[in-house]
Amino acid sequence: MRITAFLDIPGQDNLTPLARLEKYAFSDNVYNRQIIARGLLDVFRDFSNNEEGFLTVMEIVVRLSEDAEPTVRTELMEQIPPIAIFLQESRPKFPTAFFEYLMPIVVRYLTDINNQVRKASQEALLILLEQDLVAQSDIENKVCPILLDLSAPDSDDEYKVEAVNIICKMASMLSRTTVEHMLLPRFCELCSDGKLFQVRKICAANFGDICNAVGQEATERLLIPKFFELCSDSVWGMRKACAECFMAVSYTTSPEVRRSKLSPLFISLISDTCRWVRQAAFQSLGPFISTFANPSSAGLYIREDGTLSIRPPAQDVNSNSCQPSNNITLMSSSANAALSSSEQPMEIKPESSTEETSAEVHTKLSEDLNKDLREESSDCCASPGEEVSHLCQGDTAAAGATEAAKESSFPGMSSRLPSAEDVFNTFLYWRPPLPDISQDLELLQFKAEKHNDACSVPCNNCVASSEIKKVLESLQEHIDDPDVQAQVQVLSAALRAAQFDSVGDCETKKMEESGDNLQNKMILDETAVADAACNQVQGDTLLSPASQDDISDQSATSVLKSTDSEEQHRGTSVFLRKEQESNPSFEDDKSKLQDIIPQPLLDQYLSMTDPARAQTVDTEIAKHCAYSLPGVALTLGRQNWHCLKDTYETLASDVQWKVRRTLAFSIHELAVILGDQLTAADLVPIFNGFLKDLDEVRIGVLKHLYDFLKLLHADKRREYLYQLQEFVVTDNSRNWRFRYELAEQLILILELYNPNDVYDYLRHIALTLCSDKVSEVRWISFKLVVAILQKFYANGANALGLNFINELVVRFRHCSKWVGRQAFAFICQAVVEEECMPVDQFVEHLLPSLLSLASDPVPNVRVLLAKALRQTLLEKAYFKSVGNPHLEAAEETILALQSDRDQDVSFFATIKLKQGNMDSITIEKQN
Repeated sequence: MRITAFLDIPGQDNLTPLARLEKYAFSDNVYNRQIIARGLLDVFRDFSNNEEGFLTVMEIVVRLSEDAEPTVRTELMEQIPPIAIFLQESRPKFPTAFFEYLMPIVVRYLTDINNQVRKASQEALLILLEQDLVAQSDIENKVCPILLDLSAPDSDDEYKVEAVNIICKMASMLSRTTVEHMLLPRFCELCSDGKLFQVRKICAANFGDICNAVGQEATERLLIPKFFELCSDSVWGMRKACAECFMAVSYTTSPEVRRSKLSPLFISLISDTCRWVRQAAFQSLGPFISTFANPSSAGLYIREDGTLSIRPPAQDVNSNSCQPSNNITLMSSSANAALSSSEQPMEIKPESSTEETSAEVHTKLSEDLNKDLREESSDCCASPGEEVSHLCQGDTAAAGATEAAKESSFPGMSSRLPSAEDVFNTFLYWRPPLPDISQDLELLQFKAEKHNDACSVPCNNCVASSEIKKVLESLQEHIDDPDVQAQVQVLSAALRAAQFDSVGDCETKKMEESGDNLQNKMILDETAVADAACNQVQGDTLLSPASQDDISDQSATSVLKSTDSEEQHRGTSVFLRKEQESNPSFEDDKSKLQDIIPQPLLDQYLSMTDPARAQTVDTEIAKHCAYSLPGVALTLGRQNWHCLKDTYETLASDVQWKVRRTLAFSIHELAVILGDQLTAADLVPIFNGFLKDLDEVRIGVLKHLYDFLKLLHADKRREYLYQLQEFVVTDNSRNWRFRYELAEQLILILELYNPNDVYDYLRHIALTLCSDKVSEVRWISFKLVVAILQKFYANGANALGLNFINELVVRFRHCSKWVGRQAFAFICQAVVEEECMPVDQFVEHLLPSLLSLASDPVPNVRVLLAKALRQTLLEKAYFKSVGNPHLEAAEETILALQSDRDQDVSFFATIKLKQGNMDSITIEKQN
């Protein structure tokens, strides 16, 4: 019944419907006006074909929009989107009517004094934009100016918050030009709004959508600096919102910006002093790492449905796609820096450090990245300006001195390696800004030349050890701070490494004669020790007691401290990696090195399985790690699977079943990424463990059982034949959906095995499922039986097929329960419909048993027999041929069923339904 049906009641007055509408629309009773506003859509339907009446209704709507009662205006605004959609479909002159009458109401209500009316107008505007009902001219000349006025600095706080919210939501619905020229400047201003943190929080929460709306160039030029400001905001809610949208921001940037700017920024968020920020950052860590992915480099491609697949040989495996398709969850980007390191031919001595051999690119990229890193540090850390400036200036001097030391240490390498001006070293990229230590470096070099015959390196290591001890002592009084605790752990490791290096080098000195190569290595080690010591002195300066008093003030200085903690770890890790080549104890750490993504990101991701993280960050951090592991594995590629292997095994044995369940649901995708060899070696044992786990974990394996088994070799796949029957047994017998899923997977798995294996193993499972207590499981199992029969005859195993048919006749046709005999009729109908076997075999072995069901005492059995004969058998060309001896028997049976005493049986035997497929059995399934 229509809301405004009372307008059509005759005899209540002498007014026409339009006059009656106007009477109630402007009645003194508020309820009457609300009813009219709520039923305007029905009114427009009534007068859509009457031009004069239509214009009158429009005028009434305009007058009604000026009603003094907010509830009436709210009701009216809620009806405008459906009215606009109706008018667009039914009115040829819709644009004129909408722009002249309805659009001005929407724009005016954006500044209404009532909060509910404004919210209704905002929702209506978003719906109209989504349906593309608003003209571009109205957007630029009416909507955007209103929103810019409401979000102005001198605007009311409540209006400003609502305006920035609607700006962020409508950005994805407008053209890129409109957003970039009209809304982007105001959005950048609102990101720096110092008056209302709610405004900044809305900007931070929707930052990824804005970046996606304006594109890469505007994002890197205008939005990335603002993103840095929000990530260092004093309110932790802003930093948390930035961490949550980090993947979307990274997706719209270039690989260079992603590596040089966003990666260090993310490290600062993941080491934030606020637990909620760290929690959000760890949840976004895996998705952020996935933005570095390039599936084509791993020999994979992404289908249109978003699933991974092995790239066909005809396609170019080495193609680099810079931007992935928008319809996938796992985003990819070209890792140009990593690829260039592998493409550049070089000869490296075995003594060269891992960092020097893993990633070297042209010097232009090196200069750009270091320049961006210094600018980023100065932008984010504006508070200690002079100190940062000094650090950045010292950075250049230290870099030149270090390169000079390297060149002097390897005089014979100049002909084989590019010069220092032509390469990019990951150590130079990741090390922190250093103070000017050129004089100290010259002094160290002078000492090295003066004491060539002495054990100079152990002495310098002792100096480094003493310096590290001093730093540790100064940090003890602030040991309660989480950042200080992280620094103490890093410095303790560096101290142990320095002491170990001192002893090891002394023993080497006694056993071997000192040569030029050894002296050169010593000088390099001295430089690394000096860098590590300077890093710790710098950290001691920044984390002095005076600075600790101000740490609660979440300013840019605190971001510098947290970032510096990670940078100290990077600087120290260079020293530690030199020890990996000579010390077996460091072999485990060495196996985690790669050059696809920044190493600190991978280190933080691998630490998510640490039990301490669950206590200090998030109790479900292991689940987030497991959820994003396929994306991280795709990013690193199968060549770097050794970095994730231990983490995957740790997650697979986690005590929380939710973590194991997450891995079980994605193990088939990980198998595609790793390939058959790594899958057989590393994933199959874990897969076997999941098969014996809880039902909540086993269902993840079962849902993609076919996808996983098809990736294995035939001999390995055959080992699972006996284990498949274990799925029939569940922890809870009421969990029938588990058995239903098993039957569906077995239908797909049939193609992976030969007929003999199917007969020996899968046939028993199918027959067991056909006797299930739940009807849904039985019906899907009947389809499995038909698929098995088709498998036998399609592969020429007629003897196996005949044996299986005889077993079906005994088990179902002569079953004491009527459901078994009904199932036999259904199986015969499906066999004919799918043409699973030759017709002559069917009429010889199955048709006589099928026709004998005409005398079954249960009507439900005869109903399905009638449907099988009428809808399937008699429609086949074989039974329509004249002179067919079996046609007569089938027609006699159908005539007998037509005169059956049960009405349903006679109905289906007489009427030929249009829908003659297996899904038409729903009437019987209720029994």
